[in-house]
Amino acid sequence: MSKSLKAGVVQFDVKLGNLESNLASALEGIGFLGSQNADIAVLPEMWTCGFDNENLAAHAQKTPAILEKLSETARRQNIMIAGSVPDASGDDIFNTLWLTDKDGSVAGAYRKVHLFSLTGEEKYFRAGNQHMVCQTSAGPVGLMICYDIRFPELCRTLALKGALVVLVSAQWPLVRISRWNTLVSARAIENQVFMVAANRCGTENGLDFGGHSQIVSPLGNVRARGDTKTRTLCASLDFRELETCRNEIPSLEERVLEAYEL
Repeated sequence: MSKSLKAGVVQFDVKLGNLESNLASALEGIGFLGSQNADIAVLPEMWTCGFDNENLAAHAQKTPAILEKLSETARRQNIMIAGSVPDASGDDIFNTLWLTDKDGSVAGAYRKVHLFSLTGEEKYFRAGNQHMVCQTSAGPVGLMICYDIRFPELCRTLALKGALVVLVSAQWPLVRISRWNTLVSARAIENQVFMVAANRCGTENGLDFGGHSQIVSPLGNVRARGDTKTRTLCASLDFRELETCRNEIPSLEERVLEAYEL
């Protein structure tokens, strides 16, 4: 495992149902991060089509070709790429966060466990039921999607399973962006991991999305944060800082499990 990782986020306005526009935005951001020698690029939730729920099956049919395009891009740019897309399995559609390693191989795929009932996600998607820590060329990486960050149990599981970095793809609205900021930092601090969180921006059907994609250290220091516009962010993660943090305050080791029983 390397001693450091240069992490990047591609924040953009995901156009509902417009694969061509969204792919162009994603590839432009990935290309810029590649030119900055970034090791990873994280894209927003459902970045290919947004929550175009009535047409998810058609969008999911295009996902294999999109993943092949990302694989080719990852190899050419020497960069890992992560982002959630609609993913079909039989008659079911999952909101799946795929992580492609630098050599173009799939390092892991995480199916969103916590579907957002406020917008009726459960009517269109099937929920996943497993966490995911990927073994990558840069070390162990955990995966989460949007609403998942409200559930501390999931991120804690990723940390206990060895994740040093947790990636988040999201479509979080502007009206609740202060909670997004708090939760991303909280997950970093309480689990002593780096958080690399990509949120979309823009407006869709009168709803403003909050942007504020960010990269946060295990100490809660915000290394990079976007505003509400299209942005590409990048920051270096030093794993020695994480090691020092865990050694000085070994909170993961000092848990008292019997006190937490319901």
